[in-house]
Amino acid sequence: MSDPIVRAPLRADLLLLLVTLLAASGWIFSKEALNGLPPLLFIGSRFLLAGLVLAAFAGPALRRLSWRNLLAGAGVGVLFSGALTLWILGLYHSHHLGESAFINSLGILLVPVMARLLFGDRPPRTTWIALPVALIGFGLLSLNAGFRIEPGQWLIAGSAVLFSLLINTNSRVVRRLPALPLTVLQLVTVGLVLGLASLAVEPWPSRVDGITLGWLAASVLLASTLRFFLQVHAQGLTTPSHAAVILMLEAVWTALLAAAWYGETMTVLQLAGCGLIFAALLINRWYWVRKLFTRR
Repeated sequence: MSDPIVRAPLRADLLLLLVTLLAASGWIFSKEALNGLPPLLFIGSRFLLAGLVLAAFAGPALRRLSWRNLLAGAGVGVLFSGALTLWILGLYHSHHLGESAFINSLGILLVPVMARLLFGDRPPRTTWIALPVALIGFGLLSLNAGFRIEPGQWLIAGSAVLFSLLINTNSRVVRRLPALPLTVLQLVTVGLVLGLASLAVEPWPSRVDGITLGWLAASVLLASTLRFFLQVHAQGLTTPSHAAVILMLEAVWTALLAAAWYGETMTVLQLAGCGLIFAALLINRWYWVRKLFTRR
């Protein structure tokens, strides 16, 4: 019989790889759904429905939470709403999904920087090495647009900044909350906040065709519900830093899926820019990357 101590990390790695593929698929599902739904209505509906589905698994844990914890989780959900607003608007205006995914991954790199600014934490030396590498990569992507940063790039970059703030807030403000009920609270809050925002500022379609509903269903069930359920489970089998190394692959999967689905290609500048951003992520997590391969 194989050793369970060996099986658990391997199982976590495989589940996290599946999570990154589901997350990357979500970029395709979302882009297709935006052909029939306004951005805020789509993302609000997606996260509200996903939160309600996950609530079926988190009922007992949710009932045990105090009002203070419920409000803390919902408060972080409001910040999540802001990050997702910028993300979905960036996706709506994006002309290249693969490029946008790599820009979005800058949020991982900015987590220790945000921790330094807000909480006085001291980032590892690798962060300061990785930052200029990532900035050069982002600069190359803007050069590809003719010496300017496109609106979609600005919006995705803004969402990356808010996601880095969200990760820090999650790890400190609500660190005592179990992962699954916290996820439910945040998803439902996002759905309610962005649904109301959509009602206020967006014209709603009089009819939504079946194809659009299919992409919405795929976004809810696969890219949100199943993804977050597996991610919560897998992160319980390994350390956060180890999980972060594997979750970096989301941008790579997204670029590959966009190439297969939309026939996207990259210019030399785009390849160089995305390559530098990914290299910066590896540099930033070098201790855990080296540890991952050493363990293998």
